[in-house]
Amino acid sequence: MDDPLPLSALAHLLYCRRRAALVHVEHAWVESVFTAEGRVLHHKVDSDPRLERRGDVLVARMLPLRSKKLGLYGVADSVEFHRDGAGARLPGVAGRWRPFPVEYKRGKLRRETGYLVQLCAQGMCLEEMLGAGVPAGALFFGTNRRRLAVDFEPGLRARVLAEAEDLQGLIRSERTPPAVYDRSKCAACSMKSLCLPGLGAKGAPVAAYLKRTLGREEDA
Repeated sequence: MDDPLPLSALAHLLYCRRRAALVHVEHAWVESVFTAEGRVLHHKVDSDPRLERRGDVLVARMLPLRSKKLGLYGVADSVEFHRDGAGARLPGVAGRWRPFPVEYKRGKLRRETGYLVQLCAQGMCLEEMLGAGVPAGALFFGTNRRRLAVDFEPGLRARVLAEAEDLQGLIRSERTPPAVYDRSKCAACSMKSLCLPGLGAKGAPVAAYLKRTLGREEDA
């Protein structure tokens, strides 16, 4: 069995296969103002790990997730548990509760496929862990503080399964796909300085590129 991969890798894969390989095959990362803002937003959400009660809703933060079927693991920003007779039993809590994952994202409300797949994967992890259905979740966007409700319909679930399998295949290959310039994505990508999409890279690993570059500097 392949080693489990982080849930966030699904969003990387759907944003850009090369980016996913740079991060999860070559273990490269470059911080940007956008990734820093996202990290700060997640830190604010994750700073209080207590289980809160809000009437008939329990809210858990920093909830570890894992799915053997998907080969994924991670930590949910927030999971709301709504009182529901068909829901899951929670340790030390009376009644049954239906899980509802909420993922926090920077920026304004938008419906990005990678976000939808990542959120649905969280729901599928919760189903496997708790043995109860998770029909929906939500994305919360920090800039305008709005929620986008997401139904985990069959087509989206099938996409999660396909992308999880594709992700494992990409990691097993240990190959970085060639750079393909896409202005709408590359301009704001934190990995641009390593990826070098404008040079029409042929898929050579970043490690090899750096080795060649540093070698030339040492010979100079």
